[in-house]
Amino acid sequence: MPHLEMRGVTKRYGDLLANDAVDFSVEKDEIHAIVGENGAGKTTLMKILYGLEQPDAGTIALAGAAAVIRTPLDAARQGIGMVHQHFKLIPEFTVAQNVVLGVEPRRWGLFTDRKEARARVGEVIRSHGFGIEPDARVADLTVGQMQQVEIVKMLYRRASLLILDEPTSVLTEQEIHGLFRTLRSLQADGKTCIIITHKLHEVKEISDRVTVMRQGRVVAVRDTASVDAAELSRLMVGRSVLFQLTREARSCGSPVLELEKVSLRRRGSGRPLLDDVSLTVRSCEIVGVAGVSGNGLGELEDVVAGLRRISGGRIRHNGEDISGLSTATLRDQGLAYVPADRLHRGASLDSTVTENMIVSHHHGFLRAGFLLSGRIRRFSEGLARSFSIGGAPEAAIRTLSGGNIQKVILARELASSSNLLIVSEPTWGLDVASSQFVYEKILESRAGGAGVLLISSNLDEILGIADTVAVMYRGRIVAVLPNANGLSKELIGEYMLGLRDDFARPAAGGTEGPA
Repeated sequence: MPHLEMRGVTKRYGDLLANDAVDFSVEKDEIHAIVGENGAGKTTLMKILYGLEQPDAGTIALAGAAAVIRTPLDAARQGIGMVHQHFKLIPEFTVAQNVVLGVEPRRWGLFTDRKEARARVGEVIRSHGFGIEPDARVADLTVGQMQQVEIVKMLYRRASLLILDEPTSVLTEQEIHGLFRTLRSLQADGKTCIIITHKLHEVKEISDRVTVMRQGRVVAVRDTASVDAAELSRLMVGRSVLFQLTREARSCGSPVLELEKVSLRRRGSGRPLLDDVSLTVRSCEIVGVAGVSGNGLGELEDVVAGLRRISGGRIRHNGEDISGLSTATLRDQGLAYVPADRLHRGASLDSTVTENMIVSHHHGFLRAGFLLSGRIRRFSEGLARSFSIGGAPEAAIRTLSGGNIQKVILARELASSSNLLIVSEPTWGLDVASSQFVYEKILESRAGGAGVLLISSNLDEILGIADTVAVMYRGRIVAVLPNANGLSKELIGEYMLGLRDDFARPAAGGTEGPA
């Protein structure tokens, strides 16, 4: 008898059929992966299981008994816990305070018993071998440790079925290995785990079985050992997807972007957000900047895009000092910029697809103050064809999938013909096919002579397309490494975690590798 059985689960959002009579089952003590493109329905299905959404039809059974799950509290009472892709933690609280929040042990039935809370949380931590302390402040933890706190929250509430949504998306290679050790340990202790992920090699490494969803339906259930990543990709997309990217060797030209001892300070903070950052991007070169969230990647994106004024140092574009220029001025000069926050910074969600495509080029579609509708239509239709963008041109861009929104932004920026492209977290949350397309377009930009600054916490994409890898830790560049000779994720991860810091500070006019 399956530990979990969902039968005929259907969920509609208006005209969108997110789950179409889905049958899904999980055996006790197994690690089960769910894969599928964006919009395939996998997260909706798990939200229904956790009580965040209500199905329009279908049933849920746990250990053969019918289960009614209307809220996350109902799910918790029946032993179901969920770690979301974006953690639900209060940074200023301690580990223990976050874990017991809402179910605090009481003294005399009135007051939170903090000593008892620390003791209980400490016991859960010790019994499962986690590397965190109950009194540690969450704001001081690494991303991997924050994820441990989320898992401890579930175990504290006696969850026997754990759902993890994209659990490795923000982890280093070392932290991923640690998470997998934890999951195997939980499995040995009798826990059942469901993992939603896009990373097919991780599906092969950690899961026992895998369910593949496409367009709201289950299209296959496989024993993981009997299927390879290429077959999983074909099942997800409905066609074969090329996994190998061709990054031809090219001799780099002159610098298009130079950061010289750039610092960024926040008032009242002792440690700078960016600390003496020096980096050069040349034409026909992709420089990938890797790091764990909270170590300066977002701040680096902000300063090179003109969104924050630097505290010290200098930024040059084609030899011209642009340190004090606004984003609007940089855009007028041809800055091509694909931000990490595609929904709020990269797009106007209530505007149409066409309006989002021309927003950076609208002056070229004006005559005597009037928009040239024919020229706009030809321009937007051409971009839609070149970038395989799905969705009506007159539709609000918010109605498109995440992959299509990213294609619109990328198409708009590459149409600017700039020799500098700044791209931050370009495939965050995208499926295999969309990610492959984005990588190919970035490589085309490089082949056309542009320099590319790729800011990313995804080491697979950094190693897949970057020529040079720079690593950030606590706001500093701690290594600049050529992407050659089998450069490994493990080595980069050591720098990202601060385990290595032997970087030789670059001399003026260039960058050097580790001493």
